Amino acid sequence: MTADDTPRAYAADPRSHAVIALDGGGSKTDAVAVDLEGTVLAFARGGASNAQTRGLAAAVGVVDELVSRVRADAGLPVAAVGAYLAGLDLPQEITTFRAAVADLAWAREAPVHLDNDMFALLRTGTDAPDAVAVVCGTGINCVGVRADGRDARFPALGPISGDWGGGSGIAQEALWYAARAEDGRGGSTAFTTLIPRYFGERDLTAVVEGLHFGRIAHDDLTGLAPVVLAAARDGDRVARSIVDHLGDEIALLARVALERLDLRDTPVPVVLGGGVLAAGDPGLLARVRDAIAPAFPRAELRPTRERPIVGAAVLTLADAGAGPDAIARARAQVAAVASAPAADAPVR
Repeated sequence: MTADDTPRAYAADPRSHAVIALDGGGSKTDAVAVDLEGTVLAFARGGASNAQTRGLAAAVGVVDELVSRVRADAGLPVAAVGAYLAGLDLPQEITTFRAAVADLAWAREAPVHLDNDMFALLRTGTDAPDAVAVVCGTGINCVGVRADGRDARFPALGPISGDWGGGSGIAQEALWYAARAEDGRGGSTAFTTLIPRYFGERDLTAVVEGLHFGRIAHDDLTGLAPVVLAAARDGDRVARSIVDHLGDEIALLARVALERLDLRDTPVPVVLGGGVLAAGDPGLLARVRDAIAPAFPRAELRPTRERPIVGAAVLTLADAGAGPDAIARARAQVAAVASAPAADAPVR
């Protein structure tokens, strides 16, 4: 189905069909059903749907359960499904996931668009045809798009594809410096006190032993990100160096995407999302801005705290041929529903 023939199919009553959009990551997945006038009909939240970390079967199970739930709550035929998921970084991963959902009821009912969740973040932050987005949450990634249809992507597979950053990266770096300060191999840092305090342990040795023996989950390290940002604001030299390193990595991703797409002399929004960037740390944002501006003075940072399910809904409605008024209505309604305290419950 194309954007050209959809308006003819649904023009008589845009409320007669719905689209279903999903944004899935390493900790949760949001799903929303919206009619073609942009009215939210149902919303649900579930667990992680990153096939790289959860496995394909588990990720497909989460997606299937959420789509089925909002499809039933919406009570309308489905015109399109758009699933924007972390872990769909390479073409082969998209092909594999598509094959895994092909025989599910909703995938037989309507066209399904699958892509990386970075595109949902980008369209959450801007409607501009030329744009770049960088996420810094648990991990780090970037995507850029041009009005002519070209895009710039990164594999985002962690250290094996040259990545560093995100909450996980800066937490591990903080622990590394703290361990060396504790045993005399490195200079002093407030992390020797701050990290045990965060985990409720007596000292850093207890934290290290807790991680080694599994009493503390390695995934829990990501929660140290706010501690690192706060320590940098309080003047800790080591923390400041980590935050500066992170800012440089974020800016580098954005600059490379802008360069690949030849957007040097174009006003371009650079959307910044994910938990670490959503905190709005002034020192981090200033570092990013200062590292981008010399080469790309017309780039404009656009931090966003809205959940990327907003952009997923925008993209899916556009695929189904919805007009600009419907998309604007959906943008506002999905943002409100997804940020509500009762976001886990379907909206009727």
